[in-house]
Amino acid sequence: MQRILLGLAGIIAFMIMQAGGQIQMPSQTVPGQTKTPPPKPASKPAATPKSPAPGVTSEQDKQIEAAIRAKLAKSKIGKDGFTVRVQGGTAYWDGTTSVVQHKGSATRMAKAAGAHAVVNNIKVADAAKQKAAENLEQGRRRVQVTRGEPRKDQ
Repeated sequence: MQRILLGLAGIIAFMIMQAGGQIQMPSQTVPGQTKTPPPKPASKPAATPKSPAPGVTSEQDKQIEAAIRAKLAKSKIGKDGFTVRVQGGTAYWDGTTSVVQHKGSATRMAKAAGAHAVVNNIKVADAAKQKAAENLEQGRRRVQVTRGEPRKDQ
């Protein structure tokens, strides 16, 4: 019996910890009194490009854009001919690509260069989308590793 009670106490303690210790006991109401509902949290605005980050100057925008362009010149995705501009700490990408992964790489590149937000308007070619869909249908491809010399017994 004690094991069961200890187990239940442990479960209740775990649930309290998961709730962040913010469990409220139901309050008792006096007859004739009305209970006011708690205030609703403010809703999030629709997904739109973020307003300029606080304290981001045009000089900082130029530095971020230069860093992105330097990374772009060194990378494989530089051959896709993407255009990038930075305004208010937000990087804006435009262009098209024939490799699905290049779109995500551009976003990560801008973030790594210091952009506060990224608006990625890069379009992926239909042929690239079709190829990716075919690869998913085939399943995972596994690499076969061949060894030059057999393993030595230890």
